[in-house]
Amino acid sequence: MVRGKAASARPVVAVAYSAGRDSTALLHAIARAGRAQGLDVVALHVHHGLMPQADQWLEWAEAQCRRWSKSGLPVRLVSTRLEGRPPKGDSVEAWARRKRRSALARMAREAGASAIVLAHHRRDQAETVLLQALRGAGAAGLAAMPRAVEREGLWWLRPWLEQPREAVEAYVRQHKLHYVDDASNVDARFARSRLRSAVWPVLGTAFPDAEAALVQVARRAHEANRLLAEVAQEDLEAITDGPQLDVPRWRKLSAARQPNALRAWLQGVLGRGAPETLVQRLLDELPGARQARWPVDGAHQLALYRGRLQLHAMPAAAPLAGAQRSAIDLSRPGIYVLPQWFGALEVKHAQAGVPARVLRDCTLRTRSGGEQFQRAPRSTPRSLKKQYQAAGIAAWQREGPLVYSQDKLLFVPGLGIDARWLSAETRTRGLTLHWHADAAP
Repeated sequence: MVRGKAASARPVVAVAYSAGRDSTALLHAIARAGRAQGLDVVALHVHHGLMPQADQWLEWAEAQCRRWSKSGLPVRLVSTRLEGRPPKGDSVEAWARRKRRSALARMAREAGASAIVLAHHRRDQAETVLLQALRGAGAAGLAAMPRAVEREGLWWLRPWLEQPREAVEAYVRQHKLHYVDDASNVDARFARSRLRSAVWPVLGTAFPDAEAALVQVARRAHEANRLLAEVAQEDLEAITDGPQLDVPRWRKLSAARQPNALRAWLQGVLGRGAPETLVQRLLDELPGARQARWPVDGAHQLALYRGRLQLHAMPAAAPLAGAQRSAIDLSRPGIYVLPQWFGALEVKHAQAGVPARVLRDCTLRTRSGGEQFQRAPRSTPRSLKKQYQAAGIAAWQREGPLVYSQDKLLFVPGLGIDARWLSAETRTRGLTLHWHADAAP
């Protein structure tokens, strides 16, 4: 649900506005600047639905923006409420952060803004560096929050990232601004809250320059991360073939460059940073492996075959009870979804195919061993295992039903139609089969 007025024709600046102290100060400052520069300012408020006070915070934000608008500040509020709850086992903080970012981006686009301004200041940056260090992060994590970054066609800006918290507090006092207090900021269930309440006061007393020093760590980590990214890009151009990682070529990299290139490749194929446990396992096991699989999550796995590492969908489980042998009519082109086999058979016209009558009374069977398959006319029938090996089809790509007609093997997923069916009589335009694992095409 999104609430707010239609976007203005004037240039628009969007501000993430929680109604807390920092975002209140930032919104007020940008609204004042917007009035002088002829801009419209849109306050983006996300109702997380996690705290009992969230409704009151939204009402406060609406009232605040109305008061400022009546006083001449060019500001209006747009709000949305997040749907759903964090999945079991997921971090509430991480879930809220992902959902909030997505909601802010959507509202900003709808309002006609090209940038979102965030109220993070120097203390926030220092806390982020410390939290990332405690999580064992590398250069990318220690770089913490960028001052400006472009994501999904929007600029995310943090103009106060170099400003101390005391400067924000002084601005609030000077303009007599009122804001809401979020109780979760002192909730010990959350890591950042524990850091703020239990660690930072002690750290700041023992090391008065800790905040500035940690921000410097972020700055240098950002530089190091950019350098690592450039080196990784050069290496990936030499050790990848499309989405595949050429492991023999990867092994020729220096010991310092191997993990950097591996992390960059995983980031590309997964669309996110890989768990460090997976990275370390690959670094330990890849050099000596010939054929292996590593689970990534419940739906995907990394598979090594003939020196190439690639991301695959997790193979389907064994067919459901009753799927070991079943009759089917495949004589008409189309998609035959087979949920009990976790996939679908596609029947379509082909220059070299079999007559429709051959596919009228078919039987689907699981492999039982000893099956013989002929890949090409006048070639020698060989076992399925040898044919799979000759075709370079890995074990996890051999799932799916064998198709029989007249009690003879007709079709094998990954290999195609047995050439013994493609006689001079049938080697004309007819029907052929394709297997699509996990879902219909």
